[in-house]
Amino acid sequence: MHTYLDFEKSIAELEGKIQELKALATQGAQQGSSVNMQDEIGRLEQKVGQQLKETYAALTPWQKVQVARHPARPHFVNYVGKLIEDFTPLAGDRAFADDPAILGGLGRFRGRSVMVIGHEKGWDTQSRIAHNFGLGKPDGYRKAVRLMSLAERFNIPVITLVDTAGAYPGREGEERAQAEAIARSTDRCLSLGVPLIAVIIGEGGSGGAVGLAAGSRVLMLEHSIYSVISPEGAASILWRDSAKSQDAATAMKITAQSLYEYGVIDRIIPEPVGGAHREPDNIIRVTGDAIDEELRDLEKLDAATIRKQRREKFLAIGRSG
Repeated sequence: MHTYLDFEKSIAELEGKIQELKALATQGAQQGSSVNMQDEIGRLEQKVGQQLKETYAALTPWQKVQVARHPARPHFVNYVGKLIEDFTPLAGDRAFADDPAILGGLGRFRGRSVMVIGHEKGWDTQSRIAHNFGLGKPDGYRKAVRLMSLAERFNIPVITLVDTAGAYPGREGEERAQAEAIARSTDRCLSLGVPLIAVIIGEGGSGGAVGLAAGSRVLMLEHSIYSVISPEGAASILWRDSAKSQDAATAMKITAQSLYEYGVIDRIIPEPVGGAHREPDNIIRVTGDAIDEELRDLEKLDAATIRKQRREKFLAIGRSG
C-alpha cells in the first residue's frame, strides 16, 4: 500500500476513489454487468497526474524533507541491484567490526569496474534495526576508508550513495572516536587519485553524509536534502522549539536547488512526477545515466589533475566571483 505524505491528502483521496472504481469494475465484469467505468477512472487518473505535477512543482523545503525521508524511496541495495553487475560485498574495517549501516563492495557498472559505498537505512522494521537506520558508526567510516584506498590501489573509480540522517550519536560511537573516523573518511575522499562520484539519493545529514560525499562530482536527486544538521535539530538549538522545523528547513537552504545555486553540488538529477518512490526503476536508471556521464569526463584525467580539481572545487564553495 502506498504511503502518503501530509501534503498529499487530496491525491490520496483521488487514488482511493480510483481503486474503488477499479474494484467495482472488476466485480461488475465478473457478474456480467455492462456498466463501463473506464471513462471515469481515466478522468480521475488524469486529475491525479495534474495534481501531482502541480504539487511537486511547488514543494516547500519542509515538504522536500518529507519526500527525502519517504520510506519507499529507493535505497542503496536497490541501486546496487539494478546498476551494478557481479556485486561483491566487502565487510569490516580490519580494526573492530563490520558496520551494517554503511555497505560497500566491488562490481561492474556499464562495463567498468567500480567500488560502490553507501548508507543503507533498511526498508521495513526488521531491516531498519539490522542496518541501524543508516546511522554509521566509526567502524563504517573506517571500512569506507579501507575500500576507497583499495579502489585507488587498483585505479578503480568510486561511487558513493548517501542516505543518512547523520552518524550514530550514541555512546559506542564516541567511545570509538566517531569524529576522527568521519574526518579521516572525508580526508580520504578528498585525497583520492581516482574519480569519486557522490550521489545524495535521499537524506544527506551532517558529517555522517559529508564523510562519503566529498567527491569529484556531487550529485543530488531533485527532492533530496543535504545539510549540516537536521531541521529539527537546528530548530531545537536556535529557537529551543522543534515545532519551528519548517522555518529551519527554509532558512538552512537544504534543497538541491539552493545547493546548486551556491555551488555546493554539481548536478541535480530530475525525479519522476510524484517523487522517486513512485517510479523507483525510472529514477535508478536516470541516476545511472548521470553517474556514467560524469565518469566519462573524469576517466580522461590523471591522478594529479583529479586531486587538483577536487581541491579547487571545495575551496571555491562560498567564495564570490
